[in-house]
Amino acid sequence: MARSGLDYGGMMHRAMQGLIAEVLRQIAREGLPGDHHFFITFDTRDDGVEMAAWLRDRYPEEMTIVIQHWFDNLTIQADHFTITLNFGNQPEPLKIPFDALRTFVDPSVEFGLRFETQDGDEDGDEDEEADAEYQLDAEDDGDDKPPSGGADVVRLDRWRK
Repeated sequence: MARSGLDYGGMMHRAMQGLIAEVLRQIAREGLPGDHHFFITFDTRDDGVEMAAWLRDRYPEEMTIVIQHWFDNLTIQADHFTITLNFGNQPEPLKIPFDALRTFVDPSVEFGLRFETQDGDEDGDEDEEADAEYQLDAEDDGDDKPPSGGADVVRLDRWRK
């Protein structure tokens, strides 16, 4: 089914995946600066996810990884990234497609991205795009008071037809 017009939701989705890829590329080159660390949630059912069978058994639908103190072999490709993380003193490699991502959060700067799937997503319908939502708090002005207005959240699905 061909769509007419511009697919802003799909474009934003791909742009947010590109942003995550660029952040990970920088971390692979330079390491994590300051207090930055990431919580990344992904759908373990995605065809491109590669992980140990015991991890898949433990997390059959969704898994959140933390990139903070120890990680190794972080590589970024156009459609996925690979990383080795420590699970109970056992290093395990993971391959995570960007399409499998559900959330990306850097709590050190109160930044987060959420990729929401449509109901028909599991059917493999190529016309179904994930909707992206992003949240970014204003920069710290040094007064140590919580922001009064909270975070700005933009839900992209409100503009979709």
